[in-house]
Amino acid sequence: MDTSQKKILIVGASMGGLRAAEQLRSAGWDGAIEVIGDEIHPPYNRPPLSKEILTDEAMDTAAALGKLAFRLKRSMADVSITTGNGAVAADLAAGTVTLADGSEKAYDGLVVATGIRPRRLDIPDAAGGRHVVRTIEDSLALRAKLVPGARVAVIGAGFIGCEVAATAIQNGCSVTLIEGGKGPMHRPLGATVAAAFRKRLQDRGITCLEGAHAAGFEVASSEGQQLAAVLLHDGRRIEADVVIEAIGSIPNTEWLAGNGLDLTDGVLTDQHLRVIGAENVVAVGDIARYPDPRWAAEARRVEHWATPGDTAKTAARSLLSQLAGGQAPEPCRALPNFWSDQFGLRITGMGAPALAEDHRVLEGDLADIDAGVAVGYYAGQRLVGFLSAGLSAKRVLELRAELEAAPVPA
Repeated sequence: MDTSQKKILIVGASMGGLRAAEQLRSAGWDGAIEVIGDEIHPPYNRPPLSKEILTDEAMDTAAALGKLAFRLKRSMADVSITTGNGAVAADLAAGTVTLADGSEKAYDGLVVATGIRPRRLDIPDAAGGRHVVRTIEDSLALRAKLVPGARVAVIGAGFIGCEVAATAIQNGCSVTLIEGGKGPMHRPLGATVAAAFRKRLQDRGITCLEGAHAAGFEVASSEGQQLAAVLLHDGRRIEADVVIEAIGSIPNTEWLAGNGLDLTDGVLTDQHLRVIGAENVVAVGDIARYPDPRWAAEARRVEHWATPGDTAKTAARSLLSQLAGGQAPEPCRALPNFWSDQFGLRITGMGAPALAEDHRVLEGDLADIDAGVAVGYYAGQRLVGFLSAGLSAKRVLELRAELEAAPVPA
């Protein structure tokens, strides 16, 4: 196929878009590639936003970019990257995307890589004291508020919520974690493990409110900007100067509306990452909702750091096979994996613990997580995921090998 006059457009200039461009070049595409994104910054790494960036008082935008920006590979030298001008609409039948400035981009192949944004509480008031963590600007604005003595309420106890809570108390703040569910990181780890991590947070001075939900805010001024307290659903009042909302995410799919796609939760694709209902369109990263034959489960999104890179490998080859009229590559069998750093402890997980029916402590004791612990998650007798904390890289690789060797359901 002569690709010299053809163009692939990648919408989303974060890690997913970058990895897609790299994989397209690696797979042999020598035609034009253009990456567009709404943030003004070049692609950068986000995990440190909830940790290191929040601890450095001297950190500014330039320093943060110097620390976080991805180093571009040589294969990216002729890839066009446009920032600060994201997509607002698309006509997939016509093969065009409309940008925020009103301009229109035509394409032969399209990669959807617009990712996610933080979900916000549907509660008015206290705009000046409410924060999320997704961008460099988010983290720098929050860092200015995490000063010694500040009263911080973290709403949501997923990985981001727990990481920010740990960072805030290390900065000298008083911290209340409003869990909202069944425990810290309960969704991927389960109730028993969540309870063990709750105790670890409490032992380090964080107040954890089990099953509590924010119902409103109390403000300290008539303008409604200065936060005074978080009001809970059961009538309790939690004094707070700063609120961090860490209650999940929303896929950035609005620009794809009107094209007949399933946008129920992200963008529905087949197991090759090809967007269902569109030609020559694939999706990568945590916006892609795809079935994984490894688990024989329904299509789902995976919001882990490695997902953009893992899905880009399959998506790039799928797109090129569509453009060439060839056979699709192997299905995406990316092994979901996540990690979190909290109070100096590296927590690593792999697989799909949320699909488990039971768990077993394989090593160590949940009563002393810092001494090292491994937990296996099982569906029947099949290992479907594991968690490790404080264990050696060698031991983590051994657990991964066992997980990868588990038989795939027929």
